[in-house]
Amino acid sequence: MTSRERVLAALDHREPDRVPLDLGATHVTGICAIALSNLRAHLGLPATEPLIVDDVQQVALPEEDIMRRFGVDVRGLFPVTSNNINAPVVDVGESWQYTDEWGLVHHRPKDGGLYFSLVRSPIPAPETTVAAIEAHRWPIAADRARIAGLRQQAETFRAAGYPVVLKGLCAGLCEVAIRIRGMENFLVDLMLDEAVTAALLDRILRLKLEFWDMALTGLGDVVDIVLEADDYGTQDSQLVPPERFRSIFKPRLAELFSGIKRLAPHAKLLFHSCGSVRAIIPDLIEIGVDILNPVHVAAAGMEPKALKKDFGAALCFWGGGVDTQGVLPHGTPQQVADDVRRNVEALAPGGGYVFNTVHNIQADVPPENLVAMYDTLAEVGGY
Repeated sequence: MTSRERVLAALDHREPDRVPLDLGATHVTGICAIALSNLRAHLGLPATEPLIVDDVQQVALPEEDIMRRFGVDVRGLFPVTSNNINAPVVDVGESWQYTDEWGLVHHRPKDGGLYFSLVRSPIPAPETTVAAIEAHRWPIAADRARIAGLRQQAETFRAAGYPVVLKGLCAGLCEVAIRIRGMENFLVDLMLDEAVTAALLDRILRLKLEFWDMALTGLGDVVDIVLEADDYGTQDSQLVPPERFRSIFKPRLAELFSGIKRLAPHAKLLFHSCGSVRAIIPDLIEIGVDILNPVHVAAAGMEPKALKKDFGAALCFWGGGVDTQGVLPHGTPQQVADDVRRNVEALAPGGGYVFNTVHNIQADVPPENLVAMYDTLAEVGGY
């Protein structure tokens, strides 16, 4: 099978020849630059200057020799967004400062800083107004420069036998709202100020729809999988109570997903949310999610075998191949192998599964553990 045939078979809930593998097709299934450089050195591959595809997270695009070494099946398109728009990085003393197109200010410490963290939101007052939301300087979502050159990339990937993933404009409705207002302010808005909450979420939704209309009009016929994201889970429960999710976020997500599917009806919808989201998985299925990423195996209620049993007929799973919080960075290669074996045995039967880590591979992951992870997948991933 070609990689594209393999992935599409799995996403149609059929068993391909082996479990498909993703590394680096998106900004949430990738590898940090330091970890990638360490892996190359461990494998005896020439040192390179990593191509950063997400400046904030410092996620790098794996080179083709790495992709071939491990048999990676998926290729991704990275439109120009706030995280790779090449905004100037400014020296502010102990940190580097990056201000993105949403007005968010990020710092990365010079001493040991691995990525940028949000330090200042553009609408930070504890109380705000609908007028202030509308007056904010919002990005131009439908700028065609965002997808310049991506059609040629997609056609090249397709010709080589790979499926193509296209990521969206920004993080999700909830996550962007939190960044714009600050977490405490937005969570208070969510409970006490319906007008401000609606104005903010609807503005973000409108930008997302404008982006997808532009991007899928230009690329929809060469894209197999479309990625949207938001983070609704914490380690132990949900960031937003399920009933608030259903009354506030679900209708807007339904509008977003239906817009995407109208523009690219053949494409599978991949939705990313970290944490414990079991309580809202039926809602996600109802509004059109085809694939859930990740399977956050260390979070409450996200046990792979139970998720596969309860939702595997309707939902595909992308990720969850190994615990990235504890096992991958801190375990032994044997513990990594055991975790991979356990998760693949739970998620792979019947198809509906693409292997990836729970989230991006972080800088502190030993390369020996990465080799153990991928070699174990090659051992146990056949059907």
